[in-house]
Amino acid sequence: MVTLETPRLILRRWREEDIAPMAAVHADPVVMRWIRDGSVRDAEQTRRGVRAWESGWESEGFGLFAVEIRSTGELAGFTGLSVPGFLPEVLPAVEVGWRLGRSHWGQGLATEAATAAVRFGFEERGLERIVSIAQVGNDASERIMTKLGMRPVRETVHPTCGRRVRVFELRSDQYVAATR
Repeated sequence: MVTLETPRLILRRWREEDIAPMAAVHADPVVMRWIRDGSVRDAEQTRRGVRAWESGWESEGFGLFAVEIRSTGELAGFTGLSVPGFLPEVLPAVEVGWRLGRSHWGQGLATEAATAAVRFGFEERGLERIVSIAQVGNDASERIMTKLGMRPVRETVHPTCGRRVRVFELRSDQYVAATR
């Protein structure tokens, strides 16, 4: 079982007790504004999502981590790696993504968590390329992508909701050069 630690966070696999706090994140329309068509999710949808995220670990050797605040043990949301099957035009690819509850925004936690996930992808899983995908207008996510060293490589349309998205990319050689 992979666990990553940062100065303020523990990135770990999912537990049953994570469902309710993650469902609360998914029930917030402000958090979900930039996710697909902006619809909120209920507890059962969250439970199914967590099961799918966990199965990614088994099939891919990477996945989405539960993000826990070290000082309090509170679940903040998720970060991690997944295959962006919803956008076939960028495949083969691995995407770094994140979703935190609103009370955890503006503290650099998403950047801290995503940095650990990117490091894990390149250094522990030997990935050659990591992408990140954000809807056009989601400036906060694009700022995080830029902090990760990613650069925009294309703009396209999310096929399930029709919204425009930007794809950012970081290649392993760029990562190595930036971390030396």
